[in-house]
Amino acid sequence: MASNVPEREVALAALMVRIARADGSYDDVEQRRIVQVLKLRDGLSTSEAEGLCARAEEIEAKAADTVRFTRALKEMIPLDDRVGVIEALWQVAMADGHRGADEDAQIRLAASLLGVNDRDSALARRRVRARLG
Repeated sequence: MASNVPEREVALAALMVRIARADGSYDDVEQRRIVQVLKLRDGLSTSEAEGLCARAEEIEAKAADTVRFTRALKEMIPLDDRVGVIEALWQVAMADGHRGADEDAQIRLAASLLGVNDRDSALARRRVRARLG
């Protein structure tokens, strides 16, 4: 795993894994979407993004709650930039073509913990849906 990956991206990756696993199914489509998001956000290579995703899977599996990840992100990302985090979460939630109630609830919780209001989260979801078609 590359040491130049910022800790905020580790927290984001773990949060994306948590969203993907919220519906009880974590498949290749969701994993590939997480890797894609990580590559685009920080210009990581495929192998770096895959390594970060694997690390995030381990971290997420051991975490008792979502607060651990959102606290780290809140400390490292200015409020104005946190909507981008919510967009990343929506990209993962919509990766498999199904938006489940559990994923919605996890994103709602994450948005609240990050200080992103429901309106901004809904707008982020619409932007992602428009990009994904």
